[in-house]
Amino acid sequence: MTTTEHAIQPPPLPRGEPPVALPAPGIWSALGLIALYFLLQLMLSVLAGFVVGLVVGIRHMGESASSIRQQVVAIMQQPDAVTLMVIVTVPVAALVALYVAHRWWPHLWSLPQPPGFGLCRPTTPTFYLAAVALGLVLPPLGGWLTQWLAHGHPVTQNVEQLGHSATPGLRMLLAVMVVSIGPLVEEVLFRGALLSALLRRLPVGWAVAACVLLFGVVHLPGLHFKWYALPDLMLLALALCWLRLKSGSLWPSVLAHGVNNAVAMIALFVAVAQHHA
Repeated sequence: MTTTEHAIQPPPLPRGEPPVALPAPGIWSALGLIALYFLLQLMLSVLAGFVVGLVVGIRHMGESASSIRQQVVAIMQQPDAVTLMVIVTVPVAALVALYVAHRWWPHLWSLPQPPGFGLCRPTTPTFYLAAVALGLVLPPLGGWLTQWLAHGHPVTQNVEQLGHSATPGLRMLLAVMVVSIGPLVEEVLFRGALLSALLRRLPVGWAVAACVLLFGVVHLPGLHFKWYALPDLMLLALALCWLRLKSGSLWPSVLAHGVNNAVAMIALFVAVAQHHA
């Protein structure tokens, strides 16, 4: 994968200084970065399973391979073990993805408009209020839309299932990660790198549509590929793209994404409390 598929023109230099082309994300570079983020989570999970298997094998040396395998599977399927794995793997994958993005395009992070990533102040602080409002309104609206399309079929995300089964301490750590790290890295990847790359190739409407669709499709595995959850994800992605382009900043999108996830996690905590009441 190359890091200089396209170039942007830098600001005017002092007289006598030659112009220098600066690298900007191409579509394949952006998609590769997104793939890296999700593949790293999978690879780290496999590595965790290998480490558990190694420890179990050492502690139960002399037992049959099938017995050791069964013990490893039993450990890895415990709710707290799975939740802990997610809490560890997602931040590590996010850190690597953000590092690579900054390494490839350091000059784009603080530029307000695409191909910049918009990690700067918005044009007006009122976009923060709009972000909070959207983050609060979209979950019930998207939930109603999903239930209407699902015709009564249950729709749950992997994170919700983990939260229901986890102990309170791990549930809280999971919520913190879902509200903070998840929105930050996904906004940099989708509304930062990917949207910037798409806008260099497509008109605004088509670029936003492609970004919205890809965001929804990427999250379908976590929803067990239930297609009727896709419109909810796409509605959120559309609002996040609007915030990014109108505010000249990525932070309102990060905030709206975080508030949206926080509403979902609060609903999860309420459901767990009612279940144990």
